[in-house]
Amino acid sequence: MNILSEVVTEAFGVALVGYVASLALAQGSAKQFKYSVDDNQELLAHGLSNVIPSFFFCIPSAAAMGRTALLYSTGAKTQVACLISCILILVVIYAIGPMLYWLPMCVLASIIVVGLKGMLMQFRDLKKYWNVDKIDWSIWVSTYVFTVCFAANVGLLYGVVCTIVIVIFRFQRAKTLSLKNMKEVECKFKTEADCESLQQVKIVSVNNPLVFLNAKKFHHDLIRIIQKDGASTQPHDDLNKCEQNTLLNPVSNGNCELSLQPCPNERCALILDCSGLTFFDYTGVSVLLQIYMDFKNRSIDVLLAHCKASLVKAMQYSGNLGSENPIFFESVSSAIGAIHLNRVINASSLSSTNKIPLH
Repeated sequence: MNILSEVVTEAFGVALVGYVASLALAQGSAKQFKYSVDDNQELLAHGLSNVIPSFFFCIPSAAAMGRTALLYSTGAKTQVACLISCILILVVIYAIGPMLYWLPMCVLASIIVVGLKGMLMQFRDLKKYWNVDKIDWSIWVSTYVFTVCFAANVGLLYGVVCTIVIVIFRFQRAKTLSLKNMKEVECKFKTEADCESLQQVKIVSVNNPLVFLNAKKFHHDLIRIIQKDGASTQPHDDLNKCEQNTLLNPVSNGNCELSLQPCPNERCALILDCSGLTFFDYTGVSVLLQIYMDFKNRSIDVLLAHCKASLVKAMQYSGNLGSENPIFFESVSSAIGAIHLNRVINASSLSSTNKIPLH
C-alpha cells in the first residue's frame, strides 16, 4: 500500500483498458452467437478475477483478441478450450520460450499482427460509419490517432470525453415511447368492417433521439409498450382474440423476448411514427434493423412513417431489408392505407383461389 500513490494512475488506465477490451469482445461474441451480455456482471467478474490474484503478484488479466479469434476458428464452446490454451501457454513459457529469444523482432511483430487481424479488419467499418454518421467516423479516427500517438489509456480517455461532450450537445431531453390510438390518426377508413380489420395495427410514436446511450432501452421499451397494450386490451373470456397473442414469455437464459403468435385472419402490423426521432447514430440504426428483422421473423409487418431522408438512406445502406413491400411512408395514414390495401388484395386472392370449379 505504500507505493499505491505512485502506481494508481497507471493501474487505473490498465484496469479501464482491460475492462473495455474484454467487454467489447464479449459483446462481439454475443452478437455473433445471439445471446445477451450483462455489462455489470462482466464488470463484477472482471474485477474479482483481478482482485484475488493481485495478492499473489499476478499480471492483470483481460480478454485477448488473438486468442478469442483462434478459439472461434477452432469451434471452441466451453471453458475446457481455455484450460487447454493455458496449458499450451505454460509449455511455451517454460519450454519453447528460450528458443524464441533469438528470433528477429520482425518475426515476433508479424505474429502479433496476425493475432490481432480481427481488430485490424475493423478498418473496413470506416466506410459504413462515414455513410451512416460522420461524427461517429470522426470520433473513431481521432481516438485511433490519439491511441497510436500517446497510449491506450490516453486514447480511450479522449474517446470517452469526446463522446460525452458531443452527446451533451446533440442529445435533447428524452421522452418515452407512446402508443397512439387508431382514433387519433385521420384516415379514410370509416366503416366498422375496416376498423375491425385494422385492430391488429399498433402505432408507436418515437419521441426521443436514438443513439448508443438509449438504443438498448429503446428496444426494451418498445417490447414493454406492445406487451402492456396487448395485456390491457385482451378480454378475459375470449382466448381466440388476436390481441391476446402479444405476450412476454421468459426464456431459458433469464431474459425476456417478445413472442407474438400469428394472427388467425390477418398479419399483425406495427407502425413506428418517427416524426420525433430528431437524430440517430450507427447503433440506433442497427437497433431499428434488429427490430425489423425480429418482427419479420415472427410474421409481423413493421412500417416506418415520417422518416427523414437520412434515416431511410442509413437503414438501406446498413442492412439488407429485402422486402417486396415498401416499409417507409411519409405519414401514418399512408402506412395504414398500404396495410389496408394489402389485406384487401390478399382477401380477394384468397377468395378467388377458394372458388375452384368441380368437374
